[in-house]
Amino acid sequence: MGCATSACAVVGSKNKRSIIQESVVFVLQLRVPVQTDLQRQLKGVASKTTIDRLACLRNQIQLVAEDSGGSAISELHSALEEYLSLLTGLIKKKDDGMEGCVEFKWKPLGDGGRAELCFTNLWMEMLTVIHMMAALALAEANSLMIPKDRSGSGHGVRVVSSGCKRDAVDLLLKASGYLEFCTREILPRIPLDVKSKLPDDMQESVLQTLSIQALGQGTEIQLGLAVNSKKATLSVKRRLACEQVIYFSQAYQCLSGCDVVSHGCAKKLLLFIFWKFLEAKAAAYYYHGLVTEKGSEPACHASAVCCFLAASEILGESKKACLSFCLSPPVTRAPPMWGVMKHLSQKIPEIAFKKSQMYGYLLKEEEKVMQSLPELPDFQLSLIPEEFELPEMEAGSFARKPDPFAY
Repeated sequence: MGCATSACAVVGSKNKRSIIQESVVFVLQLRVPVQTDLQRQLKGVASKTTIDRLACLRNQIQLVAEDSGGSAISELHSALEEYLSLLTGLIKKKDDGMEGCVEFKWKPLGDGGRAELCFTNLWMEMLTVIHMMAALALAEANSLMIPKDRSGSGHGVRVVSSGCKRDAVDLLLKASGYLEFCTREILPRIPLDVKSKLPDDMQESVLQTLSIQALGQGTEIQLGLAVNSKKATLSVKRRLACEQVIYFSQAYQCLSGCDVVSHGCAKKLLLFIFWKFLEAKAAAYYYHGLVTEKGSEPACHASAVCCFLAASEILGESKKACLSFCLSPPVTRAPPMWGVMKHLSQKIPEIAFKKSQMYGYLLKEEEKVMQSLPELPDFQLSLIPEEFELPEMEAGSFARKPDPFAY
């Protein structure tokens, strides 16, 4: 993470070493299926061919994930999609007695102990599968934002191609769509007694938060692309920064009042969102100041200086928030400065100092400006989750065997 495998550093002695994950994108811990006797549980409910494929796909997902540490994303995604198609068929046949006849088990990747999840509800199995698809999309986005080869790039310098950044945005929208589908279509179908036993990262508030913050991170990457583009205007950069503030503000509000934030994945997620919210707000005030100071009135310059000073102060707070996120269990390694913050980490303090020296006298004259910070513009949000639909079930896969005593 956030919670899962990614680029990492190894620290400690030779006998005892620990892996510290690097997080650009908040990543969920993967869960893998645990083998179960589907032949016995589904006998007479589905065809032997279908049962064999279900068992084979569950085993394939488990083996590939464990052998690759979750990095064989394309192979895992293909197996999950095929499994989801068969699972859709099972759900559509539940009026024939399917509900409750299969015991599904899952465990965290890398955990050799007992299964963390064990349930008989078919919608829960679908939730777990799509949750894994979202986790893989987030993991792949994170991987794209971490250079595989940093040789010759200099200490602390991150060089990621524009193509990788755009692909990462697409994956974040896809992950957001998976998570949004879970909250809209799956959770309402799961009984309350089952939902109450969901792990933290499958709770409705956490799924909603993850979906929103994925859009915020997509906007963050877009802002980084705009900073490096000669065609992007100040207004465009300000708009993207302000949109980013709105996304992370919504995500923070969605999660902050929930009981699950006191520990584990949800607590780590909330710290991550707060860090990103502060970075976004610093960027938004900086670009709003640049736009505001183009006005000719003294009040415009005074207001701009307020924006620059606020950006500088918020930037300092964001560094503390980053440290809090990294130190919250599981310990995470912050990436080197990248994207817009790589540009603004030096620019904001310089501009704040320079402009306050130039126009500091206006702050005394324009006392009304100093009474409160200028409001950031409110923009309509640009990014939305990529729409996800369940795959079509295969015709005839779930036909019952003919009963020889029915005639």
